[in-house]
Amino acid sequence: MKNNNLKQIYTYIKCDYARYGKRPTLWRILWAIISRWNHSFTYCFWLRLASKPTVFYLFAAYMHKRMSRIYGVQIYPSTKIGPGLCLGHGINIVVNPNAVIGRNCNLSHFTTIGSNDGKAAHIGNNVYIGPSVCIVEDVIIGDEAIIGAGAVVVKDIPPKATAAGVPARVISYKAPGRYVRNRCEILVNQLEYI
Repeated sequence: MKNNNLKQIYTYIKCDYARYGKRPTLWRILWAIISRWNHSFTYCFWLRLASKPTVFYLFAAYMHKRMSRIYGVQIYPSTKIGPGLCLGHGINIVVNPNAVIGRNCNLSHFTTIGSNDGKAAHIGNNVYIGPSVCIVEDVIIGDEAIIGAGAVVVKDIPPKATAAGVPARVISYKAPGRYVRNRCEILVNQLEYI
């Protein structure tokens, strides 16, 4: 069981690493963690390792908690997140543990995905969320949507739409998903959320 968890987690880590425009090999990933090449990826690395029981679980949970304090990022390991997560600047991000985030999603700095009533947002695949965005309660953000900087999302956003404003409303359907670069397609159709 723990071996299967480790293989699945490694696949997710490779997808996360590929989002930063690098070829994901074991040595490159290890060097990125040791050298702290990119703290956003390093946070994702420890988040993934802390998400399921493996031989590294206790140390990974400690490192995840430590990095959460340092960078002000609060994403719980129990949150369902697809492969290919990319944290823009990796600071001040808060995600409700009941949120669901699809594959190849970008979360920018000062993003809040919250809920007071327990059920948080469901974010589709290949979604870009700009800086200082608040996503409130159980809204659904469709695949390849773009949420502009400073938006407050209180209603569902359809697939392939660009939304902005307070409250957020659709302003365009032109060039959906254009900011989601280096999409990871390694076995993503076979992976579940972890």
